[in-house]
Amino acid sequence: MPRLHPDQDLAAALAAARVRLGLVATLLVLAGMGWWWTAGRMQGMDDGPWTGLGTLSWFLGVWVVMMAAMMFPSVAPTVALFSRMTRSRSLLTPLLFAAGYLTTWAAAGLVAFGIGLAGRRLPGDPLSWDAAGRPVAAATLLVAAAYEVTPIKDVCLRRCRSPLGVLLTGWRDGRSGALRMGARNGAWCVGCCWALMASLFALGVMSVVWMALVAALIALEKTVPGGRAVTYGTAGVLLVLGVLLWVAPAAIPALTVPGSGMSSMSTG
Repeated sequence: MPRLHPDQDLAAALAAARVRLGLVATLLVLAGMGWWWTAGRMQGMDDGPWTGLGTLSWFLGVWVVMMAAMMFPSVAPTVALFSRMTRSRSLLTPLLFAAGYLTTWAAAGLVAFGIGLAGRRLPGDPLSWDAAGRPVAAATLLVAAAYEVTPIKDVCLRRCRSPLGVLLTGWRDGRSGALRMGARNGAWCVGCCWALMASLFALGVMSVVWMALVAALIALEKTVPGGRAVTYGTAGVLLVLGVLLWVAPAAIPALTVPGSGMSSMSTG
């Protein structure tokens, strides 16, 4: 079949979303429930950059709900397109696709937890704010900004913005196929968004404000026409945050400085 321009491919997914309104509404309701649940669980837990992640079971449960809240709005068109291609009105198969997608993000969460645990166990707790935590957090944001303009980011973003091609080249039938295809789509998404998620850890993974900002940037990159141009805007946002975190963290609204018990928004 002829190769579609990414914006044309994205248009096909958005058209499918208009046809599968019930499915999209279900995903958005699930995302809304995830935001409500996460906000309740995170209340009073934002300790700023490199927030403690708790036990593995607690973190993984919160992480999966976070990913549903953050990612379901932007992945809904892809799930709708998959549903339309199966020619089935059942919610089960597309929801299995979404479950496979979340499974990949759960695996990414396990990797993040392992890195965070290893960092906390290093002698002297180098990720503490008074040690190397501040420059490492700033450097993480700068690396995330740089990744936004790399060819690898471009390749992964094109896959996220071209769901028709991804689905056609990796089609699998049945319920197990739906899980596998969802996991494959999630892998492209992780490749596209891992740096943005790393920036969330560097700003405060238990902060609903930063969670919302990162989710908004992800949604803009995946769904706004001319997505590559959006990534340059994202890179600019991350660059500014990285520099400010390094030289003037108090100038960043809603940033909780570890140990202060207050965000910069409230410290004036």
